[in-house]
Amino acid sequence: MNDAARNNAGHPEWQYLDLMRHIWEHGDQRMDRTGVGTRSIFGAQLRFDLSDDRIPLLTTKRVFWKAAAREMLWFLTGNTNIRPLLQEGVTIWSDWPLAKYRAASGEDISQKDFEARILADEQFAAQWGELGPVYGKQWVNWATYQPDGSGGFRQGPGINQVQQVVESLRSNPGSRRHIIEGWNVAELEGMALPPCHKTYQFHVAGEGESARLNCLLYQRSCDVALGLPFNLFGASMLGRMLAQQAGYKPGELVWMGGDTHLYLNHEHLVDEQLSRTPSSEPKLAILRQPESIFEYSFEDFEVRDYEPQGVIHAPVAV
Repeated sequence: MNDAARNNAGHPEWQYLDLMRHIWEHGDQRMDRTGVGTRSIFGAQLRFDLSDDRIPLLTTKRVFWKAAAREMLWFLTGNTNIRPLLQEGVTIWSDWPLAKYRAASGEDISQKDFEARILADEQFAAQWGELGPVYGKQWVNWATYQPDGSGGFRQGPGINQVQQVVESLRSNPGSRRHIIEGWNVAELEGMALPPCHKTYQFHVAGEGESARLNCLLYQRSCDVALGLPFNLFGASMLGRMLAQQAGYKPGELVWMGGDTHLYLNHEHLVDEQLSRTPSSEPKLAILRQPESIFEYSFEDFEVRDYEPQGVIHAPVAV
């Protein structure tokens, strides 16, 4: 261990780097849905302290936290089309509708041109920018069905899980049912990608002014190199918003992974990132408290003391 590493031995990012190293050196090599292949372990856990505005934002490579923040706010709108994201300059969901359009049309269109068409043509966006009932749809509008009086069923009012959690955190902090679930079995086939970060559970520790809100995120599938840095930031941001809305101090983020993997074509990223040493300790400040969790805007969030090392590019497996 070099001097810099020795001075940062307690940095929380070492958990992530140790997980990455363990998967690459000891993971089970297997083929996967994408055809790229992975090294994978099953069952992993990371823990991060969110008190004093701490945020698990990786420093051993630049993480585009602004895109992660805009994605989280997009989830909370319940929107399932990529057009609002593209209007914010966020392209992280373009790969799936692009692949679908290429397969259906036979047109070898570039991602840049596809995104430009989505932005310019609302009708084209409605047809080809739709992702199906992914995350936000399940979070704020989980489908329900009611008898229609003739032996069949009609669609009932959607369930806003996020609002229910806010209310239950305020009224019944000791509940073990503070859960936001994305894995709707009945609608998986309609989703461009079934939810990877599928289950969020919240836990209130302590009482009174010192009460803290902990967040646990379970991921059924985790791309450690590209996806996990976004997921850690997004889950922490969601936990911070809920804590503010329900009147608690931020507690801890507990992250748990099912199939936790690195893609075989990410070797250069793994080698480069594992050669680096964590540095700064980023903070996430929330600049105001809106009346509702659905009224936050991107301008309400500010990342401070973030001094990341260089970007490490790697392909997304679709």
